[in-house]
Amino acid sequence: MAIWFALIVASYLLGSVPAAYLVAKLARGIDLRQCGTGQVGGGNLWRMTSWYLALPVGIFDLSKGLTMVWVAELAGLSISQQLVVGLAAVIGHNWPVFLGFNGGRGVGTTMGVVLILPLINNEMTPWATVACLSILAGGTVVLRSSPLPVLAGVTSLPLVSAFFEPPSVTLGFLAFFLVLVTRRLTAPKVAQEVSLSRGRVLLNRLLFDRDIADRELWMYRKPWEGKISQ
Repeated sequence: MAIWFALIVASYLLGSVPAAYLVAKLARGIDLRQCGTGQVGGGNLWRMTSWYLALPVGIFDLSKGLTMVWVAELAGLSISQQLVVGLAAVIGHNWPVFLGFNGGRGVGTTMGVVLILPLINNEMTPWATVACLSILAGGTVVLRSSPLPVLAGVTSLPLVSAFFEPPSVTLGFLAFFLVLVTRRLTAPKVAQEVSLSRGRVLLNRLLFDRDIADRELWMYRKPWEGKISQ
């Protein structure tokens, strides 16, 4: 139990390391929270700077969940305990203690957990992972946008695992889904006034991970200019 608790804390702290924020600040002198989508993650870093800065950050974010779950497996923890350790890394990425509890969306970190689990646990099938990654990759290619495919992919995790895995694993994947939804719905309020109902804003956040449906208008908005209506 002590090892499990220590790994949960370590995982949260590792997840809290805001690599994208630090790289943007050091390399370009910008605050990702005030640029583009406002998210502190590899995707926003890519759009606001360049792929060669964002790629290693994306790999690092992926490795947060992957590494900590692997360490938990080496420590002899069960799959359900490994899921909790991985979830702690995602929570750290989304609500980092080093950045005022305002981080990214934890997609890369979640994918790290999803990827490593069936590889290190022989008793676990790969079908939930295959479904999630297939939906994410295929949806992103077709839609040329990732928020909706990400939501669909993470939603598939508990649904698919319910047919192939024990209830503890399904509940673990359900927790990842709830964390993703919670982070989207509780994103910090933008500086602009958005002329939409609260319900519509929440629906846009859930489906598109932004307050409005127009991706270009949202990405290239300037918080100190005017009003967004849609």
